[in-house]
Amino acid sequence: KNILVFLNQKNMKAIKFLLVSIVAVVMASCAGLNTTSYKNDPLETKVILKEANYKIVKEVEGEWSAVYVFGIGGLSKKALTTNAISEMYKNAQLTGSQQIINITVTESVEQWVVYTKRRVIAHAYVIEFQ
Repeated sequence: KNILVFLNQKNMKAIKFLLVSIVAVVMASCAGLNTTSYKNDPLETKVILKEANYKIVKEVEGEWSAVYVFGIGGLSKKALTTNAISEMYKNAQLTGSQQIINITVTESVEQWVVYTKRRVIAHAYVIEFQ
């Protein structure tokens, strides 16, 4: 009899609202974006330009992603970044006096309750010395 008193019309609306709220929070996607300039490139060459003796030839990009379930699986953030930069160098197809400059790494995270997808994109410019 006590449960019937508790489950009256007013309490049922509150319970439905609470359940819908919980389901909405659980099903909502969380996403993040982090952009950083990639420093300490092992292939980095320091050049001081005193005059404009180069031109920008093209933009290049490399991407790598990993999936995690319950936080398990995929690669570390450092490994994802390294793979994305390697892919970018491969896509650049450098020839002659070309060089990559201004490497920027963007990371996005898509998260659903137990599933997480981390994606890293490396972006840069290819210049050619004249």
